[in-house]
Amino acid sequence: MSLLERVQSDVSAAMKAGDRERAAALRVVASELQKAHKEGAGGEADEVAVLQRERKRRVEAADAYREAGRDDLVAAEEREAALIDAYLPEQLSDDELGAIVGDAVAESGASSPKEMGRVMSMVMPRVQGRADGKRVSALVREKLTA
Repeated sequence: MSLLERVQSDVSAAMKAGDRERAAALRVVASELQKAHKEGAGGEADEVAVLQRERKRRVEAADAYREAGRDDLVAAEEREAALIDAYLPEQLSDDELGAIVGDAVAESGASSPKEMGRVMSMVMPRVQGRADGKRVSALVREKLTA
């Protein structure tokens, strides 16, 4: 069962259970996944990228609402982000991510923060949705400045 099919199935289950908020959030995710399929993108990696993008939108919206003092909207955005998290692959532990970054730094021969782009371009395909870009970036920067 593809991720899109799983989300669509969960939309139906949420509707039957009367959980309108969950159904609405899942409908948006399903719509974005369908758009990605129609645009010719396919495969699990692209589906994960869509989910990551949607999760990031929710987190950024929650931050903006928090700054504006709209706590009622913050909670809704955070719930949707958590809902999307359930469909993402399990995140790498700090030790696993550290090992991947360390290997990439060693392979690239990078020694300063100026070479961060080269290391990031090696690390991101290896983590494929199992680590947030901000988290990877911070770890790469830390390794290159140490």
